Amino acid sequence: AIVGGTLASVKYLKSSNIERDAQKAQVHKLKTLLQKHNLPVVDAPSHIVPLLVGDAKLCKKLSDELLLEHKIYVQPINYPTVEKGTERFRLTPSPVHSDGMMHDFVNAVDQLWTKYGIERNV
Repeated sequence: AIVGGTLASVKYLKSSNIERDAQKAQVHKLKTLLQKHNLPVVDAPSHIVPLLVGDAKLCKKLSDELLLEHKIYVQPINYPTVEKGTERFRLTPSPVHSDGMMHDFVNAVDQLWTKYGIERNV
């Protein structure tokens, strides 16, 4: 039953663009929101949206603070996955992330960037 369900899902996704288009739309919305707040988002063709922090300890601290204070989980990416000095959050917006959730996230990140004096795009 599980294998049958999995095969049906794969067949459906091979023929449908609805889910991919919805994810692409959410990725575009999140990138736009981050850019409007001058946050250092890396423009990449992937569904992964990298947000540069630039310091390993701060990246972990911000991730912890987002979870504890805002109930938002963000994946911190540090060395050796990325070079030292390029530490970042790996954001993966999906169709189930509402516009409101993304606004709440960006507002929380904006507050943290201000609180810790993290470099922004200018």
